[in-house]
Parts: sequence; structure tokens; C-alpha cells
Amino acid sequence: MTRASLDKQPHEVAAMFDDVAAKYDLTNDVLSLGQARLWRKAVARAVDARPGEKVLDLAAGTGTSSLPFTMAGAYVVPCDFSVGMLREGKKRNPWMPLTAGDATRLPFADGVFDAVTISFGLRNVQDTGAALREMLRVTRPGGRVVICEFSTPTWAPFRTVYSEYLMRALPPVARAVSSSPDAYVYLAESIRAWPDQPELAALLQEAGWAKVAWRNLTGGVVALHRGTKVPE
Repeated sequence: MTRASLDKQPHEVAAMFDDVAAKYDLTNDVLSLGQARLWRKAVARAVDARPGEKVLDLAAGTGTSSLPFTMAGAYVVPCDFSVGMLREGKKRNPWMPLTAGDATRLPFADGVFDAVTISFGLRNVQDTGAALREMLRVTRPGGRVVICEFSTPTWAPFRTVYSEYLMRALPPVARAVSSSPDAYVYLAESIRAWPDQPELAALLQEAGWAKVAWRNLTGGVVALHRGTKVPE
């Protein structure tokens, strides 16, 4: 799977992430020029997990993104549809309740979680609207969602440079550090095809989320979108 135009067939995307699981976190740090760690910290602040809360971390991969919530005292369920990623995560943190699941058909009851978050995974879901509705379903009334995803740089000259980096610099760097460089060609194309900040905000609102807002990180390379489930 090397082209974003394959329309995100779930088994193909899952297989792609199975292939890159072993070096995924390292590769992300290199390709993001170290920004990935700063983005994870921004997500942790936005989620604001508290002791005793239940947090669902979707597209959690190896569970690296879940650690800050655990350290804050929350009960975290890392969930991903790549079994290869989950296996790698289990090797590193065998105590984590890593769970296999499809974001469009989550294996959880209604209103279970205080917060749901997904970082750099929503654009790889086949049906974005269905995933946002499922996140709403499993969140308790008054609960929150935080989405961290690649987005559209706000400054036009930088946007051009960024686009060139994605399609020209990223593939050779990925070949040097990744176990499956073709996967990163797909990821670069999926970033370019993804909705911009206002478009994703509109999708959140259509799915039923309220108080939707976003904050740009790294000049809009990444955006943090937030929403709240209206109390019944």
C-alpha cells in the first residue's frame, strides 16, 4: 500500500502499521525533526487527564502516547487496529490494557470515558464521520475529545516549503530510518489530502460535538481540535 488513493481499506492500513511497528516511534521523531515529542506534550496538556478519570487513547500504536495520561493518574485504555503495533507496545509496557479495535466500531459501552483522544490516526480511518460519532458515543455527558492531527500551515510561503518536504525529503529520510518506507509515502500523501482546520472542526460539529475549537502547533503543521459532549 503506497498510495493514499487506495481509500484507506482498513486491513491494508492495519498491515502497513504492522510493518512499521518496531521503529515507528523512532522514525516519527526523526521525520518530525524532534517536534513529535512537543506535540505529545501539547496533547497531554489539552486532555488534562486527572486521577481516577477514564481516558480512551485511540490509534495509540505502541502506547507511547498513553503514558502521560497514566502518569497523571488516569486509567488509560490504549486502542489500535494494528495488532503488530499492540504487540510491540505489550513488549515495552506489559501492564497496559492494550486493546484491538476499529475506531468506527469501538468495542466499548456508551458513556464510559471522561476523555477520548486520537493523535495522527484519524486521517487513516476509512470513515471519519463514523469515527467521530463513535468517540461521542463512548464519552460520558460533559466529557471531552482531543484530536491531534497534521493540518494546513497558516503561512503560505511555509506551506509551500512544507509540501515540498513531505513529498521530496520525507521518502528518502524514511528509507534511511524506517522498516517500511513505502508506508511513509502513503502517510505523506494522506497528510496532503486531509481537511484543513475549519473543515475538521465542521466534521466534529456534524458528528454532535459542541464547543469545538482548535489551536495550531508548529505554524499549523499540526492542529489540536477539541470538543465537548453536551450533558443530557
